[in-house]
Amino acid sequence: MRSDANIAGPMTDPVPGPRTESMGEDVSRETPPPMDDTPIGRAAQLAVEALGRAGEGLPRPEQTRIMVVANQKGGVGKTTTTVNLAASLALHGGRVLVVDLDPQGNASTALGIDHHAEVPSIYDVLVDSRPLSEVVQPVPDVEGLFCAPATIDLAGAEIELVSLVARESRLQRAIQAYEQPLDYILIDCPPSLGLLTVNALVAGAEVLIPIQCEYYALEGLGQLLRNVDLVRGHLNPTLHVSTILLTMYDGRTRLASQVADEVRTHFGEEVLRTSIPRSVRISEAPSYGQTVLTYDPGSSGALSYLEAAREIALKGVGVSYDPTQAHIGAQSNPNMVEGIQ
Repeated sequence: MRSDANIAGPMTDPVPGPRTESMGEDVSRETPPPMDDTPIGRAAQLAVEALGRAGEGLPRPEQTRIMVVANQKGGVGKTTTTVNLAASLALHGGRVLVVDLDPQGNASTALGIDHHAEVPSIYDVLVDSRPLSEVVQPVPDVEGLFCAPATIDLAGAEIELVSLVARESRLQRAIQAYEQPLDYILIDCPPSLGLLTVNALVAGAEVLIPIQCEYYALEGLGQLLRNVDLVRGHLNPTLHVSTILLTMYDGRTRLASQVADEVRTHFGEEVLRTSIPRSVRISEAPSYGQTVLTYDPGSSGALSYLEAAREIALKGVGVSYDPTQAHIGAQSNPNMVEGIQ
């Protein structure tokens, strides 16, 4: 794992000037700064707090929450959000399945799951009606996290699904037949509104939309919302947009604040109070086959996803989110679950 401390320069004296050596009891040494006042100390402290917060656990939902992570605009952080929220929820003690519906297979890569052409994948589930249990793999390094990988075969699934019976509900049937207990299922959609995304919308109950804090952030979002309305009216009456997550937030720019204000004005309570900052660590983690939670647990990105997951979990059971509260103690609620040891 890396830390922001890696970029710290050489250690220097806390006070400029010559160092005084102690030659007797009446001569004092310079007092070194507290550990958490140094870059290394701050990074270590954040890592300990992040892992401690994750281990406390959160309330389990009464039934499996199936969340569709969708936005037909590319580059908004769909896959990044899917894998890191899933890892955060698992670290909080939940059992979480990631369904990779993007033919690029980026979610599978980020979770360290092998997804070459011969691997049983979600393509086999959708096209050949293979049981979901035969393609699900456990994610290394994160207990309670599982993935149904995508392979390149999925690129042709849009065409192959057209002629199949019940083409819009094949994923829904596969999930309903999956017998392993799960708290959350997160479905990573491709950046389009084709049959793969429709399968996800029919299978899920909640839609989570990542929106980047950049110009044209809301462009094309209207079409996604119209599709959600169409699916709700004809195929899945329980479907609704439950969560909007602001990603790539850069507090140094006025544009990010303006976009955030506009999104909050449009969507109100659906927008999480936690936003995800623009972070080098978040971008680096997938190249190591890891989420940012295991790659650098003390980074701002990891902490933000932990808080976003906590907010989603509490919101799902009707508990108000308090951003000033460090964590919820597992002992205070009998429904709390224990995190991994």
